[in-house]
Parts: sequence; C-alpha cells; structure tokens
Amino acid sequence: MPLSDLRILVTGANGFIGKNLCVRLNELQNICVYTFVRGDSILQLPQLVSQVDAVVHLAGENRPSDESAFVDVNVGLTSALCDAIRHECETSDRHVPLVLTSSRQTVLQTPYGRSKLEAEQVLYSLSKATGNPCTVFRLPGVFGKWCRPNYNSVVATFCHNLSRDLPIHINDASAEVCLVYIDDVVSSLLRTLEVPVPGFHSAAVCPEFCITLGALSDQLRSFANCRTTLVSQRVGTGLTRALYATYMSYLPSEKFSYQLEQHADPRGVFVEMLKTLDSGQFSYFTAHPGITRGGHYHHTKSEKFLVIKGKALFRFRHLLTDALVEVQASGASPKVVESIPGWTHDITNIGSDEMIVMLWANEIFNQLEPDTIVNPL
Repeated sequence: MPLSDLRILVTGANGFIGKNLCVRLNELQNICVYTFVRGDSILQLPQLVSQVDAVVHLAGENRPSDESAFVDVNVGLTSALCDAIRHECETSDRHVPLVLTSSRQTVLQTPYGRSKLEAEQVLYSLSKATGNPCTVFRLPGVFGKWCRPNYNSVVATFCHNLSRDLPIHINDASAEVCLVYIDDVVSSLLRTLEVPVPGFHSAAVCPEFCITLGALSDQLRSFANCRTTLVSQRVGTGLTRALYATYMSYLPSEKFSYQLEQHADPRGVFVEMLKTLDSGQFSYFTAHPGITRGGHYHHTKSEKFLVIKGKALFRFRHLLTDALVEVQASGASPKVVESIPGWTHDITNIGSDEMIVMLWANEIFNQLEPDTIVNPL
C-alpha cells in the first residue's frame, strides 16, 4: 500500500526518533498519524490498533528511576501492543505490520538489554503465530536534530555544549562509537512500512558510521571554529554532512548570525565570506561609480565574478601578446566572467550606482604566496 494512503500509529511520538518520524510522515499526502505517548493508557491500544494500517513502536524506557520500568514498559507495552494486533488477526483476519526499534544492547546482560531482547521475542511470537509482518531494527547510537543532550547521546551533548561555548569531557579519546543518522533511520522505517513482508525480520540502518570520541570532538570543534577561520569542512557528504547538520541544529537563537570583517577604502569594501579546504573561497566587493579595481594577473589562480548590482566593464590584456579583451556584465543579466591565468585584468564600475560583485577564487588567499602580481592595464 502506498505510504500516502496509510494510517499509522507511532508509539513514543514525543521522543527523539518519534518527532522526526512524525514530521516526515506529515510531509506525505493523505497520511493519517495516530500517536501514543507517555501518560497515555495502555487500555487505548486495542482501539488505536483497530483504526490503523501499521504501527511503528518507538516507545521505551532507557533510564528509569526504578529498574522495574524496563520490564513494565519495554516488555509490558510491547506485549499489550502485540496482543491488540493478534486480536485484529484473529477477529478481522487483518494484519497490521509492526516495526520495532530495538537496541544493540540486547547482547548485554543488563536490565535494559534483557528487556529489549524480551520485547523482540514478543514480536517473534506474534509473527510465528499469525504471520503478521514484524520488523526489528537493532539500532546503535542515533544522532540528529532534536535529540536530548546530557542524556544518552554523546553527539547531542557535544553539540549542545560546543555550540554554547561550554566544556566537554572525554575519558578515553580513543574509544569508538557506532552511530546512525536520524534521517537515515526515518528513511529506513518508511521503506519498511511501504513494503511490509509477512513474518519476522531483522533490519539495519545504512550507512552506519564509527568514529572515536577524540575525532568526533575535533570534527565538531571545527564547525564551531568555522566562524572565526571562515574555513568550512567538507560538509556535503557522509558523516561530516550529518554531524554538521546536527551541530547547526543545536545553535541557540542568538547565534543564528555572525559578523564578518569588512575591509573598506575609498574604492568600496571587500568582504570574505567562506573558505574551503580544497576548493577556494567566496567573497564580495563593491565599487563606486567610475572606480576601477584589480589591475593584476595570476600565474595559477582563477576567479569567477558575478555582478549582483550595477554595471561593470572587465578588461583583459595578455602578458605576452598584449591582446585585449573587454566584457561587459550587469546585475540585470546574470553572467559569470572568469579571470584567466596569464592575463592582466581589472573591473570598472561604468554605471551610475554602487556596483556589487560576488567573487569565487579557486584557492584560499595565501599572504606568503599570493599569486597576485600588480600589473595595471
């Protein structure tokens, strides 16, 4: 059945994974989300199950004040849920696919680990007796936006503290943690709901990332330092992308913006915005009417100019042949003009208003080796 036509019950909807899942579900067409949260009566489950097409069971205890809650919630709530689904199978001949998020700690002989393993076994018994689709995800540490810091997620705690200039504490920097990102968890849950398979199944979230606490701390600190150095990490893929999104989600509102240094002179201003590790930097500059900027050449460096406002005349002269090239550009018609190695170039504001130009250079400016040689046209 297409996800757009499903009625889905989410237990633990107010938890970390539950909040992210419900948001994603509500983005889909014609989805009806039912929730079961802390404080709701277990007696509501039969009626809820009778109204839905699938259940995602996220509710659980992991740090109760009384260890008996491990069994009461992780096992008891799961049993009540499975009983309600079994009743649907027996009275209405209707299967209600059930997805359970469990834990890698099922292999540990702890009260929590034993309770999660017993909850899995309850699903196995339901599936064996009825053929009902039941899927278990044994999750490692999950990280992402809206996870509670100073609770059971080292990523959440580190992000919360570093984004607020608070200290973090690491006992063993070489200790490794295995993690999955919340968006990948939610996507895996949705795929399971979309194609339920009869019987009991174990599933995993991909990709899974492993990183030492020291490397995790260093990576998150680099995000915090980016505003000072202007150097961005490679945040477009993989674990770094996910950690960057997570770190950003913990920024307090007073840090949603930050100032940049502005270099001003009679010609206008120059502002660097962002530098990358291996793909150059971004900046912008302004020029008053009649002002010419540039008048230099590069041996290796290349640049891309985009006039955002005003009207510009770009001039180029070949160092060996003295060949001349002129290009006009304006904010009214987006056009990228590139500087070419071995050509002296400048840019003149030929309009009547202030000119604003966006600039990308393929390398970060190095004061010791600037590769910028003054040579007016």
